[in-house]
Amino acid sequence: MINAKSVNHIGIAVKSVDAHRPFYEGTLGAVFEGIEEVPSQKVRVAFFRMGDVRLELLEPTDPTSTVAAFLEKRGEGLHHVAYTVDDIEGRLAVLKAGGVRLIDETPRDGAHQMKIAFLHPKSSASVLTELCEPTH
Repeated sequence: MINAKSVNHIGIAVKSVDAHRPFYEGTLGAVFEGIEEVPSQKVRVAFFRMGDVRLELLEPTDPTSTVAAFLEKRGEGLHHVAYTVDDIEGRLAVLKAGGVRLIDETPRDGAHQMKIAFLHPKSSASVLTELCEPTH
């Protein structure tokens, strides 16, 4: 069991954050929270807030990144749904013991000072699932 506390964010793969920013701010009225580069994942991310929901636009910074591969295969669109959890290491151990297929067996550093780990989409109705735990 994940025991998620909340939806942390919805990740959307895009070719260009700058090209899509006007839609999220101007058309949807989302509040821009900033851009961050995550070198370990070879992405540039932009966060927007709409009420209690955060949207994360993911732009690849390297053609070998997993987001670049996603865009090549599927095009722009929904990439993942992320959930906030406590004790991410414990959650991963429980999920693995329960037969859930994991992409990450141990957490790694993510944007916004989070420890993150991904579950394989074959274990979650074809939706890439991310677990997030704040490190501060």
